[in-house]
Amino acid sequence: MNFQEKIEIYKDIIVSLDYCINDYLYILDVENDEYFISPHAAVRFKMDNAYFKNPVKEFKKFIYYKDYDLVIEDLNKILSGEKTYHNMQYRWLNDESLPVWINCRGQVIIENHQVKYLIGCINEIGKKQYADNVSGLLGEESFKNFIYPIDDDFEKGFVLRLGIDNFKNINENYGLKFGDEILKRTGKYIKDLLNEYQKLYHIVSDEFIIFDSNGTVDDAIYLYKKIQERTLDFIESTNYEIYYTFSVGILDFYSHPTASYIEIMKWTEFSLNNAKESGKNTYDIFDNCDYQKFQRESAIIRYLHQSIDHDYEGFDVYFQPIVDVNKKEVTHLETLLRFKCDEFGRISPMEFIPLLEKSGLIIPVGKWVLEKAIQACLSLKKYQSQLKVNVNISYVQVLKSAILNDILSIMKKYNVDRNRLVIELTESGFIESDRSFVNFCNQLKENSILLALDDFGTGYSNFHYLYNLKPDCIKVDRGLMKNALSNDYENLLLKHMIDMAHSVGVNMCIEGIETEEELHKVLEMGSDFIQGFYYSKPLPFNEITDYLKNFKKII
Repeated sequence: MNFQEKIEIYKDIIVSLDYCINDYLYILDVENDEYFISPHAAVRFKMDNAYFKNPVKEFKKFIYYKDYDLVIEDLNKILSGEKTYHNMQYRWLNDESLPVWINCRGQVIIENHQVKYLIGCINEIGKKQYADNVSGLLGEESFKNFIYPIDDDFEKGFVLRLGIDNFKNINENYGLKFGDEILKRTGKYIKDLLNEYQKLYHIVSDEFIIFDSNGTVDDAIYLYKKIQERTLDFIESTNYEIYYTFSVGILDFYSHPTASYIEIMKWTEFSLNNAKESGKNTYDIFDNCDYQKFQRESAIIRYLHQSIDHDYEGFDVYFQPIVDVNKKEVTHLETLLRFKCDEFGRISPMEFIPLLEKSGLIIPVGKWVLEKAIQACLSLKKYQSQLKVNVNISYVQVLKSAILNDILSIMKKYNVDRNRLVIELTESGFIESDRSFVNFCNQLKENSILLALDDFGTGYSNFHYLYNLKPDCIKVDRGLMKNALSNDYENLLLKHMIDMAHSVGVNMCIEGIETEEELHKVLEMGSDFIQGFYYSKPLPFNEITDYLKNFKKII
C-alpha cells in the first residue's frame, strides 16, 4: 500500500467516525501540504472547509492570534524532525469568532527518514462535561443534547431545578472532598425517588435538574416534598454533622409548553432564584407575568447603566415649588428625578428609583442630582434670594457611599451656604439601619445642613424621631392629608401631629394639595409649608425659572 492510499484510508475513517465522536480527528499531510479534519469541526470553528491546502496559511483564519506563532513554532520542530509528537493547549476561534480552548495531540509518521504526516485528535478542554464523576450523574451537556433533537413542544410534564441552600458553607467548613461526598450521596437518594418518566442531571456544583415527561405540577410539588423528607433523613443519619436544605424552581409544561433548552434553563433559573429570595427551603412555580416583569426590570437597569456611561443622557431633574404659608412665597424647591429611554419612553420614578437602589446605581445618580440641585439654586437666587433646594437621599447612599463627603464637597465647589440645602429622608427606608440613619442625620446637623423627614405618618413612623433627630421639617404625604380632610378622627390626629411638631420647634409641610378647598382646610390646621399641584406640578429647569418670575402674580 503506497503513501497516498494510506492517506485516503485515514480520511475515510475520519468521515466514518464523524457522527460517532464529539472530538475532532485530523490528518496533516506534510508531503502534499494538505489538512483534513472531522467535518463537524468546520461547523463548530471558523474554517471554510474540513479539507484545505496550504494549512499554515489557513490556520491563521481560525487559530487565535495570540497563539498562532507558538503553534507554527511547534509545527516547524515537527517538520525538521526535532519532535515526533505534538501535544499543545491553545485556542481556536469558533463560528462566532470567540476563542475556544482546545488540546491538540498528534503522532508524527516518518517513512524513509522523512516526515510524511501528522495524525491525531483535538478535543475542547473548556467544554462542559457530559457527565459528572463526583455525583455519578449525567451533566448539563447531556441534558442539552436530550432536549435539542425534540421538535414538538412538551405539553405535559415538568422540570424541577433544585439548588442546595448555602452549599458554599459546607465546602468552607468541611472541605471540598467532603462536599463532593455530600453531592454524591445526595444525587443517589434523589435518584432513588424517581419514577420511569423522570431523569436526573447534575448541572453545576450545587444544582440538579429533574426532567419529567408525564407528571403534573402537583406531582412536582409532591416530589419536592419527598426530597425534603429524604434530605432530612440523610441529615439525621449523619447525626446532624451537616445541615442543608433545597430551594426549587418548578416549570410546568402544561402551563408553559416548550421544547427549547434555552427557555427551560432561563425559566427554571429565574424560578429557583425566586425561591431562594423568598427565604430558601421552599419552591417557586414559574409564572410568565413575573418573568416579563423581571425582563423589563433587567432591561431598564441596562438602560440606566448606559445613561450613566453617556453622561447621564436620559436623566433629567424637575423642581416642584414649596410655598411658605407665612411669607406667601416660594422658599424651597424639591428636586425630583426623571428618566426616559428609547424602548420604554418616560418611566415612572416609582419604578426606576427602586431599580437604581437595587443595582447600586443610585450612588452615582444621587451625586449627579445633588450637583444639579445646587447649580439650580445658584441660577435661581436672583428670583428668590433665600431659595433653598430639597434633595432626596436614599438609604443605599447612606449605607454604601460617603454621601456626606459628597454633599460637603459639592457645596464647597459651588461656594453655597450649607443652609441652602435640605436633605429629605424617607424614614421608613431606614428602619433596618436605624444606627446609620441616626448617625447620618446628626452629621447633617453638625454641618448646618437642614433635614426633612418625608412621608411622615405613614408606614413605620415613630414620633421619637422628632425628639431624637430634631429635623427642621416633617412632610406629610397626600394620602394622610386626604384621610384627615374626610375623617374627623384622622383630622384630629393630623392637628395633634402638627401641634406636637411645633412644640419641639419642627416645621410641618403638607404635600399633595390640589384644590383650593384642600388648601383652606389645611391652612386651618396650622401647616407651615404647602406643596402640591394647586401651586404647581414638578417643572423642568427652564419652566421653573418662568414660574418664579411670575409667582407673585399667581398668588
